[in-house]
Amino acid sequence: MSISTPGGDQRRPSVVSTGKKPAAGRPASGGKTAGAKTAGKTATARPAGGGKGPRKPITPVKVSQGRSWGPIALFVAVGVLAAAIIGYGGWAAFNGAKPWDERAAAIDGISNFRESDPDLVKGGNHQTGAIQYTVLPPVAGPHNAAWQNCQGDVYDAPISNEHAVHSLEHGAIWITYRPDLPAEQVKKLAERVRGQEKTMLSPFQGLDKPISLQAWGYQLKVDNADDSRIDEFIKTLRINASVEGPNANCGQGITATGTAPRDLGDPMTQG
Repeated sequence: MSISTPGGDQRRPSVVSTGKKPAAGRPASGGKTAGAKTAGKTATARPAGGGKGPRKPITPVKVSQGRSWGPIALFVAVGVLAAAIIGYGGWAAFNGAKPWDERAAAIDGISNFRESDPDLVKGGNHQTGAIQYTVLPPVAGPHNAAWQNCQGDVYDAPISNEHAVHSLEHGAIWITYRPDLPAEQVKKLAERVRGQEKTMLSPFQGLDKPISLQAWGYQLKVDNADDSRIDEFIKTLRINASVEGPNANCGQGITATGTAPRDLGDPMTQG
């Protein structure tokens, strides 16, 4: 459409642009193009997330953890245990290498009559009848030709000193106890003897200590059956204290109880 102006000029009407482009597939309506941006500006795609622009990279947060003490403590404990085992093994090997008489001398409270009375421990002196002993229970000296059976025998009544001393000469350990010792204590002593070759147990009247242990030339007196020295005495002196060698017989001896000696000539089992 033409618009007449003074002077006869005809001018084309101006088209007012809205700055919008028509939407794809849709005709322009009312001179406006749907979906266009403001003229002179370039449309920019906005990122997702509320139009705040691209996110910055997230720097990982380093969490500082303390030193892990669990494995360290375990390692230290294992090391200490290993050192203790090695140390004990060395100590045991060193002590085991010592002569038995040195180990016996190290037992606290032991009496060594081999040193204090050498004549008493000569051995081989057989006599008949009752014999008077200066040490009670006796640890050595003259004795009957028959020995008391000492193959782990547990006697519930006193036995003859004369037969018992002969057993000591063969390397036996003779454990004696007061007749009034509690049954539980007697049981613990019996457990150390029963089935153990070259050991025997019997009550003994007149002891000045509840329990007294004898080997040939040695004696140890203790107050109760839980004393660890009992085991050390047995371990150290059983067989070792023999003056007739390790093969001296402890069977086929007297098995009867009673304090009167039996003059049988040759050792034999008696019931």
